[in-house]
Amino acid sequence: MKRRNRVFLLAIGFVAVSAQAATVVYTDSQHPPTGLGTGHQVVYLDAPEVVQLEVFGELSADPRQAEQQAKAMLQSPDWQQKEQKIVQAYQGVIQAYGLGLKKYPAVVFDDHYVVYGTADVALAEAKRAEYKGAQ
Repeated sequence: MKRRNRVFLLAIGFVAVSAQAATVVYTDSQHPPTGLGTGHQVVYLDAPEVVQLEVFGELSADPRQAEQQAKAMLQSPDWQQKEQKIVQAYQGVIQAYGLGLKKYPAVVFDDHYVVYGTADVALAEAKRAEYKGAQ
């Protein structure tokens, strides 16, 4: 594991992740959510990679030069703001892991019901209603 990833994961380990009882869509940028309403949350599971690329850019293939580039970023005046953005991106991944999600996209209702295979909230709500009606 790369050193910078260990640092971020360590920092994130101290952040409390609290999943709110609501409708949450866990997806990636390749599967955009649809049917969102007020109170629905979207967690992009590929956000950490996207944000890290945004923050660090393409690091050099030369390990010494890449280390210098990373150190320069860590010492920049706006590092704390960028670090917070990275931490927030990982919080969604940790939240999904904590729920035990097996694949994505997935729509989670009240941290209890999960509909896999769609990022369409309306479709997931219909499937959940169908399941509850069959019980």
